[in-house]
Amino acid sequence: MSKTNGLVSLQEKLLSKILMAKVENIEDEYTGAAMIERRLCRIKVLVVIDDVDQLTQLEKLAGSRNWFGPGSRIIITTTDVQLLKAHDVDATYKAFKKCPPPEDYLHQCYHILGYAQGLPLALVVLGSFLFGRSADEWASAIDRLKNTPHKHIIEVLRISFDGMDEKDKEIFQHIACFYKGKDKDRVTHILDYCQLNPDIGLSVLADRSLITIFDDKELSMHDLPQETGWEIVREQSPTDPGKRSS
Repeated sequence: MSKTNGLVSLQEKLLSKILMAKVENIEDEYTGAAMIERRLCRIKVLVVIDDVDQLTQLEKLAGSRNWFGPGSRIIITTTDVQLLKAHDVDATYKAFKKCPPPEDYLHQCYHILGYAQGLPLALVVLGSFLFGRSADEWASAIDRLKNTPHKHIIEVLRISFDGMDEKDKEIFQHIACFYKGKDKDRVTHILDYCQLNPDIGLSVLADRSLITIFDDKELSMHDLPQETGWEIVREQSPTDPGKRSS
């Protein structure tokens, strides 16, 4: 998904594809949004908006249900659940491409689910990577994952981290280094003392699937985000641990 300065280009591509006529020279994203609503409001469409990381992307490409004709379907993929909540989507799904999986893949699926530990991002990336591969290739991939995390998952986690507010970044690093498995109320008190506004910060991290809060009591974190957090902290001062922020 392109950033804001690429929205006009995406609007032009969307209109051109659906109208089957070249649309260009849209002045700005606001003009483009108005054009999408005006030109597509009576057309039944299927639109896929992939890898969304900013609410404005949804607002300017699919602002409301009324922008498209009756029976239209808009599919949005994102690692930030809060974006879907803010845009009032009808339903959210976290799934592999086939359900249930074929019988001879079932055992491997349990291994993948165990590795993912409830991290939607890991399921999406691994599901795409394994789709269409043989059962033997699945088994080989699972053996590899036991020793080496999937590179793309780490990359996407890093992108998700880079897009956060500075205080949320600090909270993420604190949890990765010190507070995984700790009592939420106690950690909230500590982070509040550090003026990190943890009530909203913890909610943001949970929406981004970077942490899990069990029964509103215990803070948990998948191994992959934790390893990402450790690496970010190490990068801050590779040769002098005492100068690291967490």
